[in-house]
Amino acid sequence: MALALIRKAVPEADETIIEYIDGYLREKDIDDDEDAIADVVKPMLLDAGGDEDSINDLCEHLTAMLQANQTKNAPSRGLSKLDQAITMGSQSGLSATASLARNTVELDHVSGRRIQSQVNQERLRKAEAKIATKMAKRQEKTNMKIEYEAARLLQDEQKALQEAYKMYNPILDYTSTKGKNKDIKIDNFDISFAGRRILTDASLSLAFGRRYGVVGKNGIGKSTLLRAMARREVTVPTHISLLYVEQEVIGDNTPAIEMVLRADVWREHLLEKERDLSAQINMLDNELAEDDIAAEEKKAMEEKKDNLVNELKDVFTKLQDIESDKAEAKASAILAGLGFPAPDQKRPTKEFSGGWRMRISLARALFCKPDVLMLDEPDNMLDIPAIVWLENYLKTWPNTLLVVSHDREFLDEVATDILFMHSEKLDYYKGNFTNFHATKEERRIAQFREYEAQVAYRKHLQDFIDRWRYNAKRAPQAQSKIKILEKLPVLELPENEKEVTFQFSDPDALSPPILQMNDVTFGYNPEKTIIRDINLDLRMDSRVAIVGPNGAGKSTMLKLLTEENKPSSGIVHRNGRLRIAYFTQHHIDQLDLTKSAVAFMADKFPGRTEEDYRRHLGAFGITGMVGLQVMKTLSGGQKSRVAFACLSAQSPHVLVLDEPTNHLDMESMDALQKALGLFKGGVIIVSHDERFINEVCQEIWICEGGALKKFSGTIKDYKELVCPKDA
Repeated sequence: MALALIRKAVPEADETIIEYIDGYLREKDIDDDEDAIADVVKPMLLDAGGDEDSINDLCEHLTAMLQANQTKNAPSRGLSKLDQAITMGSQSGLSATASLARNTVELDHVSGRRIQSQVNQERLRKAEAKIATKMAKRQEKTNMKIEYEAARLLQDEQKALQEAYKMYNPILDYTSTKGKNKDIKIDNFDISFAGRRILTDASLSLAFGRRYGVVGKNGIGKSTLLRAMARREVTVPTHISLLYVEQEVIGDNTPAIEMVLRADVWREHLLEKERDLSAQINMLDNELAEDDIAAEEKKAMEEKKDNLVNELKDVFTKLQDIESDKAEAKASAILAGLGFPAPDQKRPTKEFSGGWRMRISLARALFCKPDVLMLDEPDNMLDIPAIVWLENYLKTWPNTLLVVSHDREFLDEVATDILFMHSEKLDYYKGNFTNFHATKEERRIAQFREYEAQVAYRKHLQDFIDRWRYNAKRAPQAQSKIKILEKLPVLELPENEKEVTFQFSDPDALSPPILQMNDVTFGYNPEKTIIRDINLDLRMDSRVAIVGPNGAGKSTMLKLLTEENKPSSGIVHRNGRLRIAYFTQHHIDQLDLTKSAVAFMADKFPGRTEEDYRRHLGAFGITGMVGLQVMKTLSGGQKSRVAFACLSAQSPHVLVLDEPTNHLDMESMDALQKALGLFKGGVIIVSHDERFINEVCQEIWICEGGALKKFSGTIKDYKELVCPKDA
């Protein structure tokens, strides 16, 4: 809209100037300089040849619009603030303008003469001092710095979810928080981890009831941000309850369903209070039943009992309000949705594997329903039916949700907004991941155009100054241009994202058959057979996906292929020269996290130079100093990249990958897909990632009920088969 108004008021204006003014207004904060339009925009338009009365009317209109937009704080297709703040910084190479702030600079005149700059240095110094003071005050108001020491995070005592929740969330009477604003707004904070800045002067703005997908590259600090929030190391109002789910429950004799019920600390608090009050009342009843009580003492005891009874009635009312009697049914439904049949819900938690205990931890978080729930890659340990159930459950989540995930389909189903972490800042996008992916590129292009427009406009002003500053008639106009230059912000060139690459070396050819399973049966004991009569033939060009529910034997079958398990009956035939590289679900456990990636590779594959190891790791995105960091300071995705680099170093004929996309960011997943497409060997994958399977695999096999059967449809068809939309 601003463009149209400017073109109408000043039809003679150059298009470059109009575009620059429009971009300037879009990012301008009216609070920073109330005279911005009069001091900067108006002289530009007058210089362009417009009528002064028309320009005055236009400037008044633009000022009113800008103030209205900032008051509403809502995006607009017309004149509005940018969704993403433009970071100001130094810029060189924009003609001589960039050096105007230095006293000793000389400018080349258009005629070739070298002439001392005529910029009013005193005025420039005052303007800079004014800006610096303003920025310092703004920083003092709300600035927070969160300096994480790596050792503190890594050696932090492991606490049960319930302990952690109680530590960082006071037990408040739920009625005391009703009607309170539960939006979160935190301005100007910094976060560092292991000596590296994660966020700088960031602003966190979360609207209650929205579901935010948190995305960004591996190691960018997504988990660190969520931990800082959960530990209230950024200032979140105490009436807002926070819970970050990142670890499995501790296994003991507690049944799974009881473990979930205990997660509701307010309900547990009321039940404990009920038990305590009931015990006190029973004790008083017993004492009152005695015959030798003095009348005065008896009266006091009866008054105390009445008070306790009233307290107990209040507790009963609160338990009724939170539907405590329905809690067990609710907990059971959540566990069932996450794959726990009724008998398993009563099993002790110590009997479950780590992956299943992680599901119990997730169930506890969903059950206690905090005001802000933070989930870190919750789909990693889930099979397809459980993922679909979780998607549907979270779509009706009434409170605020932050979920870190690299699964595009999951984010498309769940997220109402995307929180994008990059370059030490947070950007916000409305809509799901698909909308974010399209909008992000549009925004980058718009910022690049604004940058180019400013460069062109600076050159235009500088040329005018260089040409006319000593002309008596044009000197006032030249001085006006210098004033405009002094006020112009310097925009940074929008960053281009570095492409992540993975690279697997091509193996030498093998004559078929290279890897076969013939009538293979396996069980860890004779009473419990896991898979039976399995037949599978892998070739050098195979691209096979194995899907099925958790616990069906998918990982067991991969271990038979890699000789970690021996079949109870049947034959696994391998070519004598066959090399297999195996990426396990728990690949991080196979890394020595006390060493750097370079040192670990040197131990595992000796005989090469440090430069060779760094170059090899660089082919998997472990570049620069990251390869020299102790691996326990790396993110989950960075550790996965190290594991892939180790796989590649084995020069395998067949890659056996068990949930390879867990922890990988989207750029790394794309790089892995591309590398597997170029790989000349065979690939067999266990995965629940719909997009990854679609892009990589040519065959889908279903492992269920102890059998392995080839599926004739796509992964989407399989998803519909196990989770019908009308179910």
